[in-house]
Amino acid sequence: MTLRSWFRCVAGCSGTFPLTQVIYACPSCGELLEVAHDLDALSQTTATEWRTKFERRWMTTQWPYGSGVWGKKEWVAPEVRDENVVSTAEGGSNLFWAERYGERLGLRDVWIKNCGNSHTGSFKDLGMTVLVSVVKQMIADGQDIQAIACASTGDTSAALAAYCATANIPAVVLLPKGKVTTAQLVQPLANGATVLALDTDFDGCMAIVRELAKEPGIYLANSMNSLRLEGQKTVAIEIAQQFDWQVPDWVIIPGGNLGNVAALGAGFDMLLTLGLVNRRPRICLAQAEQANPLYRAYLASQQTGRPLESTFSAITAGDTQASAIRIGNPVSVHRAIRALNAFDGVVEQATEAELAEASAAADRAGAFTCPHTGVALAALAKLAKRGAITRDDRVVVVSTASGLKFTDFKTRYHDDAIPGVTSAQQNRPIELPSTLDAVKRALLK
Repeated sequence: MTLRSWFRCVAGCSGTFPLTQVIYACPSCGELLEVAHDLDALSQTTATEWRTKFERRWMTTQWPYGSGVWGKKEWVAPEVRDENVVSTAEGGSNLFWAERYGERLGLRDVWIKNCGNSHTGSFKDLGMTVLVSVVKQMIADGQDIQAIACASTGDTSAALAAYCATANIPAVVLLPKGKVTTAQLVQPLANGATVLALDTDFDGCMAIVRELAKEPGIYLANSMNSLRLEGQKTVAIEIAQQFDWQVPDWVIIPGGNLGNVAALGAGFDMLLTLGLVNRRPRICLAQAEQANPLYRAYLASQQTGRPLESTFSAITAGDTQASAIRIGNPVSVHRAIRALNAFDGVVEQATEAELAEASAAADRAGAFTCPHTGVALAALAKLAKRGAITRDDRVVVVSTASGLKFTDFKTRYHDDAIPGVTSAQQNRPIELPSTLDAVKRALLK
């Protein structure tokens, strides 16, 4: 069976483009592209056969199928030759049953999909493995690619640097100066990327890297490049697989540049189209209050009855602990809106206090969450409080990064040092003299 995939315009303009062509937007209308697959060819394999194939490959040592992404290779980038796959065994992340956190909200079936349990500590690995693999094949086939570049609020740069180092391809990273964590800055430096710290925000970095990518030999790695979304959509496939090919009732996704909403929507749609599942979940996009352009548009749409597409306006994002989603002009907004419309979606927001307390509460229940996951957990709490999510609904919260990349956020929370946040669940070491009596008194007290 010969399988094909290609770029096409998300707005429906005519024309298709190979995945190995350097192209990021439709030449006719300027809209972003998406990756399309030959669904007729894929449907020649039955749903039962696909399930069996994916189950057999799960965590296998057979290259490259042990990756959570490349185990679904036929659905992602079938034309990439195995020798050009650049993988660090990304994906295959666990679903954590957040039983105690759910009980706080009156819910019994809450799960956290720990996408941050990955090579560089974030879900960005899932998309970067596809993009860098395609570029490696382009180079192998004689195309002149000198470097791969991205703008980043931290996690994208770490993933790009690691995968480029693995593939021996130069990486260029544009970061907003002083707006990423130390861990996120150290990662691309350690992997040998050329890191440029610019005196602007993410949107400013994004504007510059888009111009930079017009230079011959510079390939763009941001999520406006649809190759990234192909890897990220496997999160949806994994969720279904981990629930024995059932989809949850709700999936809650923190959103900044909004590619992940479109990606998971595409994954669930492929599952439905090819018969592996029989329905879609509902989607909630969660944004930080300081970086909430789509939430504002959603409110305006609800109040006026106008389509969500017509109420969206970019904003200047403010300071937020959820630094990776501090984006006021998301490039994937139209793709995200299309997914929300298809999945009966809603948009929620979280204040700084709400995201910090939700993150701390989940940690008390056994998780160790990044602030962006805190945004999604806070959105879940709001949906549960108003009855949109009920006790017996199965809910999956997508956790985008490891909490270990945000230890400063954790430390400042427990030091009660985050502006505007009163740390209600603060936990500090108890300092004592080194005597048994002092220890016993403290414990008994």
